[in-house]
Amino acid sequence: MNKPSLFMRTIVLFCLVVMGWGCKNNAPHTSMCAIIQREDGYSIVFNMEEQRTDTSRIWVIRNGEERIEVSDIEERGDSLVVHLPFFEAEFRLKTTSTGYTGTWSKATSKGWQTMPIDIEYGEGRYALASTKQRVPITGGWRVEFSKPDGRKGIAKAEFQIKGDTLLGTFLTPTGDYRFLEGTFNGDSMLLSTFDGTHAFFFSARLSQEGQLVNGIFASGPTHVEQWTAVRDEAMQIDESTAAMQVKNAESRLDFVFSDLDGNRVGINDDRFKGKVVVVQIMGSWCPNCMDETQFLSSFYTEYASKGVEVIGLAYEYTTDSIRARKNLDRFRKKFDVRYPMLITGVTSSDSLKTEKTLPQMTPIKAYPSMIFIGKDGMVRKTHAGYSGPATGKHHEAFKEEFKSVIDALVNEPLN
Repeated sequence: MNKPSLFMRTIVLFCLVVMGWGCKNNAPHTSMCAIIQREDGYSIVFNMEEQRTDTSRIWVIRNGEERIEVSDIEERGDSLVVHLPFFEAEFRLKTTSTGYTGTWSKATSKGWQTMPIDIEYGEGRYALASTKQRVPITGGWRVEFSKPDGRKGIAKAEFQIKGDTLLGTFLTPTGDYRFLEGTFNGDSMLLSTFDGTHAFFFSARLSQEGQLVNGIFASGPTHVEQWTAVRDEAMQIDESTAAMQVKNAESRLDFVFSDLDGNRVGINDDRFKGKVVVVQIMGSWCPNCMDETQFLSSFYTEYASKGVEVIGLAYEYTTDSIRARKNLDRFRKKFDVRYPMLITGVTSSDSLKTEKTLPQMTPIKAYPSMIFIGKDGMVRKTHAGYSGPATGKHHEAFKEEFKSVIDALVNEPLN
């Protein structure tokens, strides 16, 4: 992995030190600017709003158009324990004269991960040196990521500008990078996002040839990838490269697991016979799964009366059923999920997870994934990843295609 360029080190130093990481301290005290500290300087900045009354305190995390409400906040003298929604993550903070300081911790497949965080009252996100030149960056880009082990990854980036704010996301075969927000100026761009479990930083420079170069993608405490991009509005992401497939066209799925209430539920139960069934491969740790669960919950409310069922198969970070149930129950309550969510008891990192749970299928490559089953009980189609609300037109196109597939299966006669 090459060391960060002098250009990028200068950008980060300027943004995080000289500009106070973008915060404007004369902003109303309901606005907050947070920075998750990385030792290499690629710190991850995001915004929140604080709503306080005499009896309650609510924080709202902001990324572009997304708003994530945080209401489970414990006050302990001059300290706060902030339990983040959706995911197994929290802030532990001390009050300071300008805001808060402490740690952000989250569960991972290898245990808990903790990073320092500072939160100050004020507005802003990132700042770049003022210049009359603006980066001509809007539209679609073909992106190549270079991973630390030398592997390459392909994605499509889409950016838009609203005032002085740069918005966008990256689409990949396994899902999108959700709502990114930042700034641009001269020949430079900076973006970030934080949703409770994912903390991402992106930067790049526009070359004289019109390409994005010297790109940095930083996530978590140490992970760094480099990236470049060329303009390509017509690029399409091929999710089929990450989709699982049925090994034998004549095979039927055969599984039984416990739901969140301890009931045993299986694909061959009478409830599912003669119906179209969508099997959702997911985990409570997965932001794209969160977006998909929100969509599927709404979809199920509309389509359950048409003979369509949904089953969520959860692959968690833990084999502890009590902990898994608690994490999944957050999804169920937040999105009013009325279809069964089953705890497989197999972790997402288990190399034999597919063989242990869905031996009729080729390996699970993406969270989320979906398996479409016809009225005859046969696997009819699979899909990998999820293009969520941050992808705009791609999200709308997915929903239309999804319902078209379901309608076609519903209208098939049952022999």
